Amino acid sequence: MSTGTRTVTGAVETTLYGPMQVKVTLDGTKITNVAVVQETNDGQESQSIDAFSIPKLTAETLTAQSARIDTVSGATTTSTGYIGSLQSALDQALA
Repeated sequence: MSTGTRTVTGAVETTLYGPMQVKVTLDGTKITNVAVVQETNDGQESQSIDAFSIPKLTAETLTAQSARIDTVSGATTTSTGYIGSLQSALDQALA
């Protein structure tokens, strides 16, 4: 298992409203940051949903220290894509 700080980019998750992809920064096995590389892009509604859901998903990830987080109500598609890409990144980082 890797030690030190590193950043791993998850797989692109294809959703009904466009791609979702995150990159995770870890210090050892501790998740220190999650950044969205690609977010759903199906117009104004997607932007609005992403604007309120992504910060919640990120905060929950940092608290849970895993991809075992709840979807955000009203943002199921964004949440599912985020969690899928997050799990992919963690699988790579912790392999």
